[in-house]
Amino acid sequence: MSTDAGTTTGAAHPREVLSRAEVERAVALAGAVDARVGASVVGQESLRRSLLVALTTGGHLLVESVPGLAKTLAASTLAHAVGARFSRIQCTPDLLPSDIIGTQVYDPRDHTFSTQLGPVHANVVLLDEVNRASAKTQSALLEAMGEGHTSIAGQTHALPRPFLVLATQNPLDEEGTYLLPQAQLDRFMLKEVLDYPSHAEEVAVLDRVESGALSGGAHGEAGDPAHRAPAIDLAAVTELQRLVTRVHVEPSVKDYVVRLVTATRSTGTLLDGALAEAVETGASPRASIAFFSVARAVALLAGRDHVRPDDVVALAHQVLRHRLVLTFDAQADRVRPEDVVDAVLAAVPSP
Repeated sequence: MSTDAGTTTGAAHPREVLSRAEVERAVALAGAVDARVGASVVGQESLRRSLLVALTTGGHLLVESVPGLAKTLAASTLAHAVGARFSRIQCTPDLLPSDIIGTQVYDPRDHTFSTQLGPVHANVVLLDEVNRASAKTQSALLEAMGEGHTSIAGQTHALPRPFLVLATQNPLDEEGTYLLPQAQLDRFMLKEVLDYPSHAEEVAVLDRVESGALSGGAHGEAGDPAHRAPAIDLAAVTELQRLVTRVHVEPSVKDYVVRLVTATRSTGTLLDGALAEAVETGASPRASIAFFSVARAVALLAGRDHVRPDDVVALAHQVLRHRLVLTFDAQADRVRPEDVVDAVLAAVPSP
């Protein structure tokens, strides 16, 4: 590892430096998981990277795409790859909080109540079309994602560790949907926007269907990799999460993170043209925390014990796109959050 990564400038106590063996083990563990997911999911490299980063940082992931792009397959394969319990919740307008977090069940035989935990009590939870759930149900999800526990009949129940929520939303069907409040969007560390596969990737999907590799059929959304042994176990995931927190971040890189985030709150003085007035509300400090954690994960997965500025910008779209509230005029002019993010990256000098 590089010698500059071991400096302790600005630190009250010497940090625990990652050894080369620890970095190599982290790369091997993450590589085993990614290889298992890649064996089932054709393409979608960006989604696979975001899943790995979310898993190793303990964050949550929001995915927006049209149906049929292997979101369910990716989530279930990831869960099986790490030996985790997987749960899929199909969100509908009539879904109640108790359907997700659990409820008290009455036993008439001895006139007692017992707690039945809901499907959110799993390691990897897929919330399919989360924007179809009502505001009341979404608030229950917010507690689970933000606090790491649920409340049933006045009692709190801790969620298992690790805990990863992958929520999806369909941008096409808007009837019967509820906009996710900004407070809940901010709880997602990353947001991925998936596009259709390339021609070669779609041909590869057909080849896998023909060979039986995708047991879920032509849609590629329900393949079952459960018959294979996990690539790693949950203890290894916990180890990965601990290693990520020990990746070194120089004060200059921390300063760069904060400058990027604060720039989204003052685009009027920083950017030119239509983008100068495009942002109504910039990113919150949670974006700085997300950048910090994501950059550490990106660095470690790349085989380094320290963060470089390019690790910060590697997933800038995924960190910021759901945290920027654009003005009505900007939306009418078809300005995308990614356009603002690119302009901010270009305007803020890196260390």
